[in-house]
Amino acid sequence: MKADLVLTGADVATPGGVVRADIAIKNGRVVCLTSGELTPAADEVINLSGKTILPGGVDTHTHLREPGFTHKEDIVTGTQAAAAGGYTMVSGMPNVDPVTTTVERYLDAIERYKQSSLVDFNHNPSPTRLEEVGPLAEAGAMGFKVFMITDKGAVYPHMPELGVHHQGRLFEIAEEVKKTGRPMMVHPNNQELIDTLSERAIKAGDTSYQTVARLSASYDGIVFDSAISYLCRLQEVLGFHLHILHLRSPRSLDVIRQAKRNKQKVTVETNPHMMFLCNDWNEIERLGPYALNLWNGPDTTDLLWQCLRDGVIDVIGSDHAPHLREEKEIGWTNMFVAANGTPKIQETLPLFLDQVNAGRISMNRLVEIFSSAPAKIFGLYPRKGAIQVGSDADLVVVDTQRKQVLRNEDMLSKCGWSSWDGREVTGAVDHTLVRGQFVYRDSKIVGKPGYGRHTKPLRGEEADRMMDMYAAARV
Repeated sequence: MKADLVLTGADVATPGGVVRADIAIKNGRVVCLTSGELTPAADEVINLSGKTILPGGVDTHTHLREPGFTHKEDIVTGTQAAAAGGYTMVSGMPNVDPVTTTVERYLDAIERYKQSSLVDFNHNPSPTRLEEVGPLAEAGAMGFKVFMITDKGAVYPHMPELGVHHQGRLFEIAEEVKKTGRPMMVHPNNQELIDTLSERAIKAGDTSYQTVARLSASYDGIVFDSAISYLCRLQEVLGFHLHILHLRSPRSLDVIRQAKRNKQKVTVETNPHMMFLCNDWNEIERLGPYALNLWNGPDTTDLLWQCLRDGVIDVIGSDHAPHLREEKEIGWTNMFVAANGTPKIQETLPLFLDQVNAGRISMNRLVEIFSSAPAKIFGLYPRKGAIQVGSDADLVVVDTQRKQVLRNEDMLSKCGWSSWDGREVTGAVDHTLVRGQFVYRDSKIVGKPGYGRHTKPLRGEEADRMMDMYAAARV
């Protein structure tokens, strides 16, 4: 056998751990992991000595703003930033215009990705139209996004049309999503309570970014915790797959840990801003609206890292959510009307590689949260999320020792800024390959829009078996 491409001499993060190996690729798939004389000949051989090869990132939580808000970002610029950040698979969210609540709109979104994406893709619709949920799953949706939140003072990105706050309505949606076997991804929030707290602040004339940042962490995090407690109880009685987003609260972590001990089908995401931005009050003060609009509260950072290490938190979703500067700047005086979200997809992997070097998380665990766990949870494994024979050759080559400064001018997102501008990290992405083809090479975009493919999840018993295997290996 002659391979199309052989990557030789690197350390390779396999499902069994990091080993020194050569990777042979043919027709977009990994065909063997070998070394020395056992490595096959190839049309191209690239020596990557001193580098580490990880399975490409699987980002199940991105906001690429197309259709409807392409002044902030579009699929081309968003997936260029994804490729530069080591992601080879992304999935968008339904808060676009029109909102993704029907099969027709889902398929329109998929067509847009087919024309524009550099990396493989899917899209997570909203399940607010119950009659559309089953057909959406049949069309290839790998998860459904529920927003238990609408914005106070703004209509985007948490649009009223997508907000679900009534517990009975959540019950009906969960029943319908359960029939599909796909995860129900929930942004947890007690809307009535946060509205009450927000209205108090506005009535008092306090619209500062400091006050808004403190709101959801106030009163011991009850805004967040009460929603998650209900969701976990709802999952317990209905048995659907609950995937909780934006985890950052100590009390919620206790509830989730117990749910996992009870073998409930509950998985959990946190985000880079929870670990590197909203954890530090000094950064909130310095960055203002560029630090999003929330604070984790005191004494949560070490707990979040512990839960990342021990598996209570399953995945990192970038929650890449770009806005233009002028949409953020108003937050210096009135944070309630400022756009909510920050760009993160290019910075996430370097930030975490830096923490591998600092000894805060192992390389094996980083691979799990960045690649393999999201692929397993959303029915993409082992085609995605692993470097093993038969898997797609979705690879990210990193230099774990290269220092770099994250800079606004290097960001490929259309918005052109980063909350971490000026931060030095150790660890950088050199190359990203999607199905054996370079989309990012020598720290430059080389992929073409339209190369990405619509990647559909496993279905039925096959998907259930993968999720059960994953659950058995967790906490």
